[in-house]
Amino acid sequence: MTSGMESGPGMDNVRCAGPERAAVGEERHPADRFRKLTLPVDAPDTGRVARDMVTVTLNDWGLAPLADSVRSCVSELVGNAREHAVPDGRSPLRGSVLAVTLRLWPGWLLVDVEDGDSTAPTLPEGEPFTSGLADELPEALLPDRGRGLHIVRQLSDFVWWAPRDQGGKSVCCRFDLGGRSDSGGPPGR
Repeated sequence: MTSGMESGPGMDNVRCAGPERAAVGEERHPADRFRKLTLPVDAPDTGRVARDMVTVTLNDWGLAPLADSVRSCVSELVGNAREHAVPDGRSPLRGSVLAVTLRLWPGWLLVDVEDGDSTAPTLPEGEPFTSGLADELPEALLPDRGRGLHIVRQLSDFVWWAPRDQGGKSVCCRFDLGGRSDSGGPPGR
């Protein structure tokens, strides 16, 4: 059975396998808690397709209230992979592709964006400035680049990265559901 993913605008060639949404209180099959989509890094609609997958999946899982925050995080992580990832040749992600994975666990939603570059993501430290500059030029406090991981850290409950054994890396974030899921799991916080 496929999800409603293929019915969204511009989603003609995208399919995401998985059972339909379970009824509230109904036990979920483990396969219904996992969605993965592999996308070309250089396609102009990669970010939009990833965000659309998030929306459809969270609606299927009864987590629509999280959609805006999760979409923003996925958008930032996919943007980072598109901008910074240089495949190191060891990753099973051949060519210029990335993978977006959503996992629903009791109490948590896990988001994983995998790319072919093993280099650790970095949080920019910014340029040193004097306190007087902050008063005269407040926009100097906001860098033009490098805000993506800061945004992900603010919207999610936890962020981490891990090198993959076969090459490449995954940058992940976790949303504590706190009773928002219909998965029957305990509240996250």
